[in-house]
Amino acid sequence: MANEESFDEVLESVGPRLRALRTERGTTLAQLSEATGISVSTLSRLESGQRRPTLELLLPLARAHQVQLDELVDAPPTGDPRIYARPIKRHGTVHIPLSRRPGGLQAFKQILPEGYPGNDFEQKTHEGYDWFYVLSGRIRLRLGDQDFVVKEGEVAEFDCRVPHWFANPGPGPAEVLCLYGPQGERMHVRARTR
Repeated sequence: MANEESFDEVLESVGPRLRALRTERGTTLAQLSEATGISVSTLSRLESGQRRPTLELLLPLARAHQVQLDELVDAPPTGDPRIYARPIKRHGTVHIPLSRRPGGLQAFKQILPEGYPGNDFEQKTHEGYDWFYVLSGRIRLRLGDQDFVVKEGEVAEFDCRVPHWFANPGPGPAEVLCLYGPQGERMHVRARTR
């Protein structure tokens, strides 16, 4: 019974929180309706508490207000924040997920053996942006017609639509912290020429 009451209290607080966010940003109901595809009347009823919030309504609102969903609903703590990563071994490399949130920014630690990827020198292109920080070792990065060696403590970021290839020239394995964002997400660190 107590859990049901606290659940109802959380849901009842969503409407005033939505109204406060909208007014803080100086957004009208019509503007928010246009941004989310939710009708003005539904938005008004949500804010006044006359309509119960659903995930289908809250997701576009969180996106429009640029806040996390749990911030919209003032969700209680979920418990242990630690991530118990399970390494993924692929083509002689080890990928360790460091984030668990689907979509959005993803973090990985990668361990590349010396000589990776062997004799494959083909540059590839795809959507998105890559960002990596070399924790130990060295990474050779070919970006278009440029060639870089990114050393321990250095970082590189690039548009993946530019033909690219990377390798571990050695000596020893290279450990790299990688961040992959959704398409269009950019980090503010740029690869530098030598």
